[in-house]
Amino acid sequence: MMHGIMIRDNSFQMHYSGALFWKEKSILLISDVHLGKVSHFRKFGAAVPQQAIQKNFTAMDEALETYLPKTVIFLGDLFHSHLNNEWKLFEAWVTSKTMDFILVSGNHDIISPLKYEALKIQILSELLLDGFLLTHHLEEREGAFNFAGHIHPAIRLNGLGRQSVRLPCFYKTNNQMILPAFGEFTGSYTMEPCEDCEVFALLGDAVLPVPIKEVKKKRKYRK
Repeated sequence: MMHGIMIRDNSFQMHYSGALFWKEKSILLISDVHLGKVSHFRKFGAAVPQQAIQKNFTAMDEALETYLPKTVIFLGDLFHSHLNNEWKLFEAWVTSKTMDFILVSGNHDIISPLKYEALKIQILSELLLDGFLLTHHLEEREGAFNFAGHIHPAIRLNGLGRQSVRLPCFYKTNNQMILPAFGEFTGSYTMEPCEDCEVFALLGDAVLPVPIKEVKKKRKYRK
């Protein structure tokens, strides 16, 4: 189950994978995939199953098949670090697709631009499109609405007693939306909800709006 939202008269749909589809432009936004991180962990002895490597590609395929976008824009940190075996998987994945790809560079994107250019992936530091500013880090720009990643936002939901769960989320304010980290094993940062923000949590195959007043009330009760 996806969840739609209107922002400045444009229609966006949040996918349970963490991707965001911009209907008017047929653009799929994906942030913080951190490809190569699983292989990096395994190289240094972490007990991460080999099958986890394929999960990112499977999730991207599901989002692509849902929306059939003309363009995919990665909002930074596509790869976690230097080249490793996952680059060959990424090469095969990209060359099997027909849409255009753009990478808005993030702080982890240290692989040579020549490698991306060979795959016909355009690399930009930011992209301003019809009043929407696409970046990796959060940016304030007069008159623009900013889509960004980097933070790996999550929200903590409290249940009865001392039960709680932390879920990745889309986090929206009046002029910004932070996308959740798309990749496996990326970690997350728990956001403190503000009065005028909107939060949409990822729970399995659903995107669920979170009542901010209820979250703040429960936090206040527990202090």
